[in-house]
Amino acid sequence: MTADLRIGGAPIVSLLAQDAPAEGPAFLEAQVLPGRGMMLLQAKLRLPSGRVVEAIHAPAVEAASKALNGGPDDFAGDKSFSFGGAILAPYANRIRGRALSGSREIETTVDGRTVRLPRNWGGKAPGAEQYAMHGLILDAAVAFEQPTPDRVVGRLDAGDFAGRWPGSTRLEFTWRLAAGALRLKVEAWNAGAETVPIGIGWHPYFALPSGERRQARLRLPADQRVEVNDYDEVLPTGRLPATAGSAYDFGGADGRALGDLYLDDCFTGLRREGGEAVVEIGDPAAGLGLRIASPSPAVQAMQVYAPPDQAFVVVEPQFNLADPFGPAWPKDLDTGMVRLKPGDSVSYEVAVTAFTLRNP
Repeated sequence: MTADLRIGGAPIVSLLAQDAPAEGPAFLEAQVLPGRGMMLLQAKLRLPSGRVVEAIHAPAVEAASKALNGGPDDFAGDKSFSFGGAILAPYANRIRGRALSGSREIETTVDGRTVRLPRNWGGKAPGAEQYAMHGLILDAAVAFEQPTPDRVVGRLDAGDFAGRWPGSTRLEFTWRLAAGALRLKVEAWNAGAETVPIGIGWHPYFALPSGERRQARLRLPADQRVEVNDYDEVLPTGRLPATAGSAYDFGGADGRALGDLYLDDCFTGLRREGGEAVVEIGDPAAGLGLRIASPSPAVQAMQVYAPPDQAFVVVEPQFNLADPFGPAWPKDLDTGMVRLKPGDSVSYEVAVTAFTLRNP
């Protein structure tokens, strides 16, 4: 733990790799915030050159503490997904609903039950729609323990998320550094007597060590992209155009350079490799590749956020599509929410490994 530093009322937990390879690219350290839903704050990565860099786009600890303060600009914990790597549950991405006058809430229907969710995000243009974003644990305080220097585990008895979600849910988290990789596991359990809908995701900002965004490469084997109305509200239209032959076709063996393409897009129809949903980010100028892989069958989507003027790429493996209960989607389409019966559980896993990349 980092001495005397607390965010969200809990210490910062520092992980130290115990079995990283002696040479080559590898994750060596990580910082986790149990007071902010077990989000990742930072990770140190050794590059192929041997230089050690911060792998995650995030401010220094003192600045992060000021940002994650629970104030008006941090309503419902939404500063947690502005840097670092927030964990998203019981839904990822957006949920739309009717804005309630006099409050910062929306009212919507989740599997036949009327719920009120925090209205914590939305478009910036005048009159743009506001909605619920990225789940209900962004500022949750999680009970945790650190059994070894390279692992931290947490447990959150979320219940019905303060009346905002159907059923009763228990969440268990594990972060660890293993053989040079950064690994996350989240397990959701139905702890009640009624079926619980669950969507889980992770929202990491991967920094480009070279700082050169145009040459950065993305490989994402996916057959479809969620069409959105615009890049301000970023709301799904209900159409899933094919990626093949389009500007959003990143499925080749070497992917493709990002250039000046703006991305805030959800990809689905994932083509699994060895049973895993895979995304690779390449920074040829730094000789670095990152492989983000999930073996979880429930991961059906990859959201990618990459503004051209920023030296980071956000890759979000997640169960569900945007607005999974929304009327834009055909009624027979599986939008990715997992329905847990009483006593059942579902597991979300993702591993990030670094490799040496040569300019393709």
